[in-house]
Amino acid sequence: MSDATMDPRAIAQAVAIEVADEDSQVGDFVEAIDLGDNVTDFRFETRVRGYEGWQWSVTLYHDVELDHWTVNESSLVPTDKALRPPEWIPWKDRLEPTDLAVTDSIGTDPDDPRMEKGFRKVEPAEQGENVSSDAESAETTDAGDNTETDAGGVDGSQDESAAASVTSEEDIDEAVEEFDLSRRHVLTPLGRSQIAKRWYEGPRGPKSLSTKTSDGNPCSTCGFFIPLKGELNLLFGVCANKWSPDDGRVVSIDHGCGEHSEIEPPEPSHLWVQSKPAFDDLHIDIIAQTPRDERSSVELIEQLSADEDDNPNDEEEASEADIEANTVDDGANQEEVLEHTAPQNEPEVEATVELGDDEDSEVEEVSENNAEAE
Repeated sequence: MSDATMDPRAIAQAVAIEVADEDSQVGDFVEAIDLGDNVTDFRFETRVRGYEGWQWSVTLYHDVELDHWTVNESSLVPTDKALRPPEWIPWKDRLEPTDLAVTDSIGTDPDDPRMEKGFRKVEPAEQGENVSSDAESAETTDAGDNTETDAGGVDGSQDESAAASVTSEEDIDEAVEEFDLSRRHVLTPLGRSQIAKRWYEGPRGPKSLSTKTSDGNPCSTCGFFIPLKGELNLLFGVCANKWSPDDGRVVSIDHGCGEHSEIEPPEPSHLWVQSKPAFDDLHIDIIAQTPRDERSSVELIEQLSADEDDNPNDEEEASEADIEANTVDDGANQEEVLEHTAPQNEPEVEATVELGDDEDSEVEEVSENNAEAE
């Protein structure tokens, strides 16, 4: 789209109105930004709901020779006041150590700033320097007496430098062997500082809950504390107490787990606690009774029952005299037996009941024993 007669600002505003859904969504002119190469960016306010802080951007190209403007593109661009989502972060940078499982592996970047190449000892490849040095030493020995003293001084300095070089090589070899620096890659100072910060601020540092409850017994004074080597030796070590929750883990020297080696074991307790008996068989509890209400009917019944217990029926009990009078010896004859035997066929009168004066007669109620004598 090109136009040689209209104002570029009016052209840009017309393009923005054409792109917008409604004419009212394009606001006032804000500014014109020169992008170079005869390209200008015209900005207008945006009145679209949800796009507060955004601006309409219409870029125009100005052909100086022909003196006309051409529209390049139009779009909505955010400003500093616009509400935008956070910047995109690559997935590898978004990962956390807790996101990886045992079977996951992300590898190590070749340009990882935490890594650097390890120590590698290189032997000298050229021996020509040694040959030239031997020739020079031979020439110095062939010189006169005046030069012998100087040569002796030079030889002494060379011997000292050779001894120093041998000592330095031994120190280097010892350091390489002690810290295992012959690996392909080792930690850089940046990597060691990041490790120290992460460990010290982690759950096995001085700010953990177990440290606050350890009663002032830090790991630095514990017999199960194994210090590390190198620079990390100043702050960290490994816990070797199998009863500690930090067993086999790196802990700081001011950490505490509550299983310090200097803590005395608790006193042994009984297998069980003997409780007090539920029932007391040695003492008798006397319970005071309250007096009951007096009721004449109840007292009469109790008195009658007591009288019956005190005066039992005489017929139920027999004295020795009665027994002797009613018994017959084994040698008695039949007449004596019949005298002491009561007839069973005669009726026995049990009681006589008076019915009253109305009938003016007495009726005797007789109960006969229907049992016949055998």
